[in-house]
Amino acid sequence: MSNNYESSLSLDALNDRIAILEDNIRQLIEQAAAASGEQNESRIADRINQQNDELDRLLKVRESRQKK
Repeated sequence: MSNNYESSLSLDALNDRIAILEDNIRQLIEQAAAASGEQNESRIADRINQQNDELDRLLKVRESRQKK
């Protein structure tokens, strides 16, 4: 997602997106625990990292808005 998109989200939409990402990460962790095979584990780990990166960006956007 681009920073422009993230900046244009309302605070409610930003909070909703953060909650979705947190749930996605939780589900991916559950999948990783149940997955067998190096390829599945690697794919899930990549997806978790991607979701965590996006979550970090959105948390920073929300934090900067709350400081204003």
